[in-house]
Order: sequence, then C-alpha cells, then structure tokens
Amino acid sequence: MGIINLALLLVLSAIWGGSFLFMRVAAPVLGPALLTEGRVASAALFLAGLALLLGKTLQIGRYWRHYLVLGLFNSALPFLLFGLAAQSLTASLLSILNATTPVWGALIGALWTRQPLPIRSISGLTLGIAGVALLVGYDPMTRDAGTGWAVPAALGASFCYGIASQYAKQAKSNGPFANAHGSMWAATLLIAPVLPLFPANQPPSSSVLLPVIALGVLCSGIAYLIYFRLIEQIGATSALTVTFLIPLFGVLWGVLFLHEQIGWHTIAGSLIVLLGTALVTGFSPARRFPARSAEQSLRMD
Repeated sequence: MGIINLALLLVLSAIWGGSFLFMRVAAPVLGPALLTEGRVASAALFLAGLALLLGKTLQIGRYWRHYLVLGLFNSALPFLLFGLAAQSLTASLLSILNATTPVWGALIGALWTRQPLPIRSISGLTLGIAGVALLVGYDPMTRDAGTGWAVPAALGASFCYGIASQYAKQAKSNGPFANAHGSMWAATLLIAPVLPLFPANQPPSSSVLLPVIALGVLCSGIAYLIYFRLIEQIGATSALTVTFLIPLFGVLWGVLFLHEQIGWHTIAGSLIVLLGTALVTGFSPARRFPARSAEQSLRMD
C-alpha cells in the first residue's frame, strides 16, 4: 500500500470514527429522526452537486427499487437507530458496537445462502457476543435509567448494515457512486414520515446544526468518495482495514472532545469484538493486501 492510500485509509477511519462524536453531540438535542433527516438530506444535496459536475445520472426509472432498499437498510434505519442510541451512549461505545457489522454480515450471509458457518466464523461470532457483553455489563451508562433500548438499537443499526452488504452483493446496481447518491435521496424520503414520531428534544442551534452538516457532507458524502477510491486502488479486502481503525478514532475523539472515561472494560471489550470480527472476516496481516481482482475493483461510473 502506497503512502497516499495509507493516508486516505487513516483519514477515512478518522472521519467515520468522528461520525459517532457528531451524533453524540446532536442526538440529545434533535432526537434521532431530525438528526437522520438532516444528515441524509445534506449528503444527498452534496452528492447531487457532485453528480452534476461529474455528469453522473441515477437512472431512477430503472433503479428506484434498488435505491429504496439500500436507502432503508444502509442509511435510514441504521442512522435512525444510531441516533436513538446516541442520546444516551458514549461515542466510544457506539463506535465499538459498530465494529460488529461484519459479524452480522457473515451471519446474515449464512442464512441468506443457507450454508453453515465455518468453525472460525462461529468462534468469531461467539467472541463478538462476549465482547459486547463485557462492554455493556461494565459500562456505567448502560445501567442508567432510560438506556435500556440504546445498546439493542446500536446493534440493530449494525445488523441493518449487514443486511445492506448482503443485498448489495446480489443486486444489480448503477455503480458505487449512484448507489451512494440514490440511497441518500431514498433515505431522505423514507425518514420524512417518521419525523412527527420523534420531535426535537430542544430547539436546534448553530452549534448542533454544524455537526449534522458534517455528518452529511463529511461522513456520508466525502467519506464515500474516499472509500470508493480505496476499493479501486487497493481492493475491497484491504479497504476492510477501516473496520478495525474506526473504533480507535471513535474512542480517541470521545476522550479528546467529550471527555469520555475509558475503563479497562472498554479496552478489553473492544479488543475482543475486533478479534471476533477478524475471525469472521478472515482478516489477517498476511492476507491484508492481496492483489486486486476484477471483482474487487469497483469504479464510480
């Protein structure tokens, strides 16, 4: 991996790790629905402007059902659930729970294809559950009144990402850029009807709106572009490294900017979750940077 791609990988990890910081700041004020709507709408507008500059089209008449499915499971539902969880959980814990996504993806894939999981994946799934149990059991915030649904909501968001990843493997699409652009518009439409169900907890201010815009433009717009470039340059398997770096930055930003406390259970639980993820995905240093195959090279066209 070259210096530029390594730098991009670190930047992407820092951006996606920062998304939990932004959610933690905005969710207690805006609530999950308004936060999600602002995020996906700003991302959709940003990508629409970029699409005009690049001359890229959505072909809505052909792919609208595809965009709706992706928008539901890859954006609307997980963003809403993470927004719900971010009202009470720390950015650190949210970023670690997000790392269970590949574990859910492997489990859903096995159910989807009706093929049994290999022993290594079962071991990884077991470790992932143990790591989450350690994190939740010893985290003082999860024992506070009113946080009972927060951890299931965060895990539900990761589960949605697992569904989206398996669907994307099977479905025909209009390219990665169109997937990101079309799914953001679909998510904007899907979230709109639930806005009355989750009113804002407080009147929004500029200090809260800025994180929402950052979530849309930076974490959902620019981050997608970086991610697709990495897949094109180093392959999908190597780009998977971002999964293991996001919790590092999520915890770092939470400590630096929100003064979150990190206990032994946070470190131990995150390491166990990441080890389980590595077993499920087959990730290892020796196999991290294989040569690209035609299937791994995705282009934004």
